[in-house]
Formats: sequence, C-alpha cells, structure tokens
Amino acid sequence: VQLVESGGGLVQAGGSLRLSCVASGTVFSIVTMGWYRQAPGKQRESIANITMFRGSTNYADSVKGRFAISRGNAKNTMYLQMNSLKPEDTAVYFCNAQTPGSSTYSDHWGQGTQVTVSS
Repeated sequence: VQLVESGGGLVQAGGSLRLSCVASGTVFSIVTMGWYRQAPGKQRESIANITMFRGSTNYADSVKGRFAISRGNAKNTMYLQMNSLKPEDTAVYFCNAQTPGSSTYSDHWGQGTQVTVSS
C-alpha cells in the first residue's frame, strides 16, 4: 500500500485546512486509516482514525470537536477537515493505513505534509 498526502500549508489561527490521503496498491486489504502528526522535538501522535468497513471514528482529545476524518466514495481516499486551527496544531501530518499481517497489523505511511498555523 502506498499513501500520498496533500493539502498542507500555512494558515492563520482560527482558520481551516483540509488534508487528503490517496492510497494505491492493495487498497482492498486496508482495515483502518488514520492521521498522525509530529511536531518538532515531539513524538508522533495519533489524532484520528477511521475503520474502512464501518466508518467508525476515533479522535484524540486535543482535536475532538475541531477536526473531522472521513472516507471518500472511492474508499481509497481519506480526508481530515481541520477547523479552528491553533498554533499548537503546527506539525507534519502523516497518513497511515493498517493492513493485516502475519500476527498483527502492518503499518503503511505517507511522506507527510507540513501544516503551519501562525498566531
């Protein structure tokens, strides 16, 4: 599975951005897709994920109520609508997909897209 993110950029605090992730390869095997972010000097953190079968979603407390994850109709696309952005949302955002492995799930990653929120 290959993942390509787009939609990052520079935005003022309070603004909005929409990130997209397009998957290719064996997309039928994807169980869950999600968004992670990594700020300078910090660990990568999970902020939202969605199951491909039921569309169930989960959010980190830091983004709950401001961000919304969704699947595209093509089911190989995923979006992250980010509203009411804050400077602390500044990070590189990564798309993630999980597929079944031999004993656990395998993680696939995109190259990341930079989101910068100015105060």
